[in-house]
Amino acid sequence: MHIEVHTHALLDELHKLASFSACPEPVPAVTRVVFTREDQEARTWLTERFEAAGLAVRADAIGNTFARWAPPGCDATAPAIGTGSHADAIPHAGMYDGTVGVLGGLEAVRALQRAGHTPARPIDVVLFTSEEPTRFGLGCTGSRTLCGNLAPDTLAGLRDEQGVSFDEARQSAGFSGAISDVPLPPSAYAGFVELHIEQGPTLEQDGVDLGVVTAIAAPAAARFVVEGQGGHAGGVLMPDRHDALCAAAELTLAIERLAQASPSPDCVATVGELAVHPGAVNSIPSRTELSLDLRDIDHDNRDAVLADIQQAARDIAQRRGVTMKGRVLNADAPARCDAAVISALKQAAQDAGYSHRTMVSRAYHDSLFMAGRFPTGMLFIPCRNGVSHRPDEFVEPDHLEAGVATLARTLALLSA
Repeated sequence: MHIEVHTHALLDELHKLASFSACPEPVPAVTRVVFTREDQEARTWLTERFEAAGLAVRADAIGNTFARWAPPGCDATAPAIGTGSHADAIPHAGMYDGTVGVLGGLEAVRALQRAGHTPARPIDVVLFTSEEPTRFGLGCTGSRTLCGNLAPDTLAGLRDEQGVSFDEARQSAGFSGAISDVPLPPSAYAGFVELHIEQGPTLEQDGVDLGVVTAIAAPAAARFVVEGQGGHAGGVLMPDRHDALCAAAELTLAIERLAQASPSPDCVATVGELAVHPGAVNSIPSRTELSLDLRDIDHDNRDAVLADIQQAARDIAQRRGVTMKGRVLNADAPARCDAAVISALKQAAQDAGYSHRTMVSRAYHDSLFMAGRFPTGMLFIPCRNGVSHRPDEFVEPDHLEAGVATLARTLALLSA
């Protein structure tokens, strides 16, 4: 089967999608937060692109959008094959994260249409709602709910910094109906494949065209609140201090040390947020809050490191005479990709003549939750210098073409 990818047209679409952004021109950055005006404009435009390709489009109660190709000759009642990703973007992000999987998935379907391929079962391009945690503090709310991993009442009650609930926001954006109707049955998909940029440097450094993902790491997210004793920076001698920031700094270094000492090479830990009160140059910090993002593809190891971090927090608090309370916000299970989907991805890459290697995804994606309910795999393409979540995120056109062509062949194999 001859697969022809219209790469330049796809790049034009990616640039157009990037224009739906809250970042003012001429900054080359994308900010597109769920249920904002920019998000709604992007959704409307994507729906038009899906419909122009002859796909039947529906959206569920929280905005997950399904564009189905079920041409004459396929069994429209059979479990579908799905592909797709997300289109929301964190503030000042790039134009390829997530969007390559949405528009690339659409282009893969169009390539199959041009090749005259008729799938034996439907193929869906899925646009997931709110993969990024920017607005409501929890990532992958769309795929979590779709796969039954997030209770409807919990989702509805999530609030943004302005106090607006998820339920209020989704209804204001035009999505109605019962959230309890969102989860799909396990029979909905016979397979799912997400095309994504690597968000790391491995493929580029190794000179490999494609990465076939075998496992997806999952985060444990936690927040620690340190309560010490404030005071005048000149009036309290060092032996008498109970500095909340110094205790938080020691915990941050302990987190780094424990992750580095982990027997799992895929264990990573990040303290990405630090809030200091009262935040004055001549005042001893009395309260500090910090975040923890701890990830691994080894579930047991990740949780063991988390337990060690919690013990370190207790030890530091006792030694420094402060109180330190930690709260685990979520601890998702890592996922293994499906063997049959992995095999199809490898076969498709080989048939298309692209070099490929197996690898793990240290970032987590909607596929993490899809893998818990449906046979799932991921296909990575290189991104320049491994950069992502930044305006200079970039994908070479040849790599984009390789990813879409291989995805198209994979969809053909899985839908046979």
